Amino acid sequence: MFILKNYVMKKKCKVCDKILRGRSDKIFCSIGCKNHYHKHLRYITKKAAIEINGYLKRNYAILWELLGRNKTQVKVYRNALEEKKFRFKYHTHFHVNSNNKTFFYVYDLAWMTFSDDEILIIRKTRKTRS
Repeated sequence: MFILKNYVMKKKCKVCDKILRGRSDKIFCSIGCKNHYHKHLRYITKKAAIEINGYLKRNYAILWELLGRNKTQVKVYRNALEEKKFRFKYHTHFHVNSNNKTFFYVYDLAWMTFSDDEILIIRKTRKTRS
């Protein structure tokens, strides 16, 4: 409870808006409301992660198809990626090299804008230990 000039302002439950009783830092009125809140939160974050992972898998499949099995790099036109519904916005990480060129990765495959209408696709090779 907060007291402001003889006015009592009571905190309410985050889920059902019931007035809270007990500790001053309480957020939920019951265990049921607390469980409902966290279950809903997990559902929303899981749903978003599944959607984004779908985009990443699709991008990976497109890059893999254009690169082929035996090549380590290939140059393709941007519209070849766009025709296959490649989403440039989705990637797992990126790397800026010493020439200030940015490589965007989807797991172990990467692409780089080579010119306005050309894209360079590269497979990251693994270093073997000797």
